[in-house]
Amino acid sequence: MNRPEPDSRELFAIADLAREFGISTRAIRFYESKGLLHPDRVGGTRVFRRRDRARLILILRGKRLGFSLRDISDYLSLYDAHSQTAQVNLLIDMVDQRLELLEGQLHDLQTTIAELREIRKLAAERIAQGG
Repeated sequence: MNRPEPDSRELFAIADLAREFGISTRAIRFYESKGLLHPDRVGGTRVFRRRDRARLILILRGKRLGFSLRDISDYLSLYDAHSQTAQVNLLIDMVDQRLELLEGQLHDLQTTIAELREIRKLAAERIAQGG
């Protein structure tokens, strides 16, 4: 997914953000219901500001990298507090945990692939031997 171009507008409709990021308006409303986005209301219409757009970029990046909504929420709460040291330390911890998990999964996948290749080889040899 390409990084969206910076947008100089101050206000965005939910449909604008959904179209820009290739997600549904339902997904955006879901992130709002989880307290990750905080649009203003004009009448009954949601109005998202540049801050919400930036948060949505962080949410989608976090989801793409496999972080939970809880992890993303914790990270965004530090983003809001403007505590860069705490935010960066949390990010490092989250990334380290995610890397450890993915590296374990990669090892498991490599083992499974090797076993499947061996089974296939043995099966093909059996067929070649006529049996």
